[in-house]
Amino acid sequence: MPTLTFHPSGKSVEADPGSLLLDAARAAGIDLDAPCGGKGVCGKCIVRVSDGQVESDGLSGVTAHMAAEGYVLACKTRVGLGPATIEVRQDAARETGKFSDGDEMYLIQSELLPQQWDYGPLAVKWMVQVPPPQPEDGLSDFDRLSRAIQRDWGKQDVLCSLRILRELADALRGEGGLVTVTLVFDEANLHIIRIEPGNRTTRHYGIAVDVGTTTVAVQLINLTVAKVMATRTAYNGQIPCGLDVISRINYARTPERLEELRRRVLATVNELIAQASEACDVAPEEITNAVFSANTTMTHLLLGMQPEYIRLAPYTPTVMEIPYLTANEVGVAINPDSWICFSPNNGSYVGGDITAGLLCTDLAAHAEGIALFLDIGTNGELVVGNRDFLLSCACSAGPAFEGGGIECGMRAAGGAIERVEVDPDTGVARYGTIGGLPPLGICGSGMIDLLANLFLSGWMDPAGKLARDRSSPAIRMEGKRAVYMLVAAEQSGTGAPITISELDIDNILRAKGAIYSACTLLMNQIGIEAGDVALVYIAGGFGRFLPLDRAIVLGLLPDIPRDRFRFIGNSSLTGSYMVAVSQDFRRRQLDLARRMTYIDLSNAPGYMDEYMSALFLPHTDIARFPSVAAAMERRRKWLPEE
Repeated sequence: MPTLTFHPSGKSVEADPGSLLLDAARAAGIDLDAPCGGKGVCGKCIVRVSDGQVESDGLSGVTAHMAAEGYVLACKTRVGLGPATIEVRQDAARETGKFSDGDEMYLIQSELLPQQWDYGPLAVKWMVQVPPPQPEDGLSDFDRLSRAIQRDWGKQDVLCSLRILRELADALRGEGGLVTVTLVFDEANLHIIRIEPGNRTTRHYGIAVDVGTTTVAVQLINLTVAKVMATRTAYNGQIPCGLDVISRINYARTPERLEELRRRVLATVNELIAQASEACDVAPEEITNAVFSANTTMTHLLLGMQPEYIRLAPYTPTVMEIPYLTANEVGVAINPDSWICFSPNNGSYVGGDITAGLLCTDLAAHAEGIALFLDIGTNGELVVGNRDFLLSCACSAGPAFEGGGIECGMRAAGGAIERVEVDPDTGVARYGTIGGLPPLGICGSGMIDLLANLFLSGWMDPAGKLARDRSSPAIRMEGKRAVYMLVAAEQSGTGAPITISELDIDNILRAKGAIYSACTLLMNQIGIEAGDVALVYIAGGFGRFLPLDRAIVLGLLPDIPRDRFRFIGNSSLTGSYMVAVSQDFRRRQLDLARRMTYIDLSNAPGYMDEYMSALFLPHTDIARFPSVAAAMERRRKWLPEE
């Protein structure tokens, strides 16, 4: 097999002739970004072949001039018969995100928990005194332990793994027969998942895990007092393989790539577990309770299940309600016999992250008023209803709000522009970055702020076209399209200008149009208007930093009184915590999932009409946005904004 050498790292790997250069790079430990899932449309995996021969798929994604200099897309190039040297611009970025990992996260969760709830984790610790062995009683160590447990818990069968049996004899004799067992229950049996000599009931731990498309969050919980001890968050290790679920489904088209995606997300989860455990002086073996929440695709990828049929009509997942699995089966680095509870999915694109998140809202409390739940990310998931009904749907917002599909876009990391003001006279921007660092790009909240300000100041029209009849040093023409200069090269942290093109603006308009039209469709289904909604819950990490007024100007959210909006942060993680500490919440979650009616927007009459109407600022029907209409009227009359 030919040897490929990658620079500047100097890493080498042998690869089969005809295999993809992208796969060879991954095998060498080079993490090339392929946010489109390897379809050759994003251009992010571009490399230069400085020596040797490869077989490139025409000029896909590169200009003729670049191709002449040896540039190719790794996802569209195959290894040749001989050795080659590949120059890589850089490994995939490993930014430090804007995460809430401390007291702020705990305070958000505390506000979302019901005032009264019943404590009851899936795994419980129980101290038992096991009688010593007696001559000729015919009882084994396991018999004596089982009878001691049954005295307290009833005549259910007691089961355990081989690992427990191997530890049993020494544990029973360690402190005179006094042992602490960790038990989980099904309908007919008691399962021992851990045994320890003596009284160890005060060291009882669980984890809550949110596996998002962009980020993964893990909480370590002290189950004796139901308190979060540590929260750790990181970017999902699958990101280099695709920014959104469709890209990752496309990437997972071979068994090897499906396994790669499984390993990548597990590595992220296990690293976060290790960090939280080490910070709290807890051994992973002591963690015996786990709840995972994820969207339907992420659940499939985490478990190595084929996700392809989620993408193809009739969009059927492998499973909606996943049975309890052990940590050893899944590959989670905690007590291997621990049972893992997965939040139930509701549809092909409404998953366990939503059924977990609903636990944090009045929708789980059977409230009378109609509420709207909205999780904004690479997908937009929505639920509307009250105690009598629940409707759900999902729309493909794409990765624009996460920085994907935007030339100078980036995730909400240090150096990302997150706040923008536009001078109404000159059109020049003033901005603020995350961490106060030199600007490296612009994140989703910054894009919303920028576009809303450009629109309100008259430098952009409702169709997303930058002004051509006014002169601004920030606007220039490139062919038939205009480009907005946000940051000059000399002020940028990258040495290159940070610009926003009308193509970038179109991507944002499509993303916001998808979400708003999905909201409208759900409301139309039940015969209500936006003003009839009592509360709007906005979930997700992006939602936490969403500039509310500017999002309404953009037409992303309905124009209703601002006091009806509730920002609930990572509700998927909070809901996972709730299930980890109380099986009552688990029962509520299952009830919510089973009550929801999932609507497939691709088959919903009128959806495309609503979508096309929402591709303008704020909407083709300005009457739906009275506060925006008033702001535009003030601008027209040159009146100061109130």
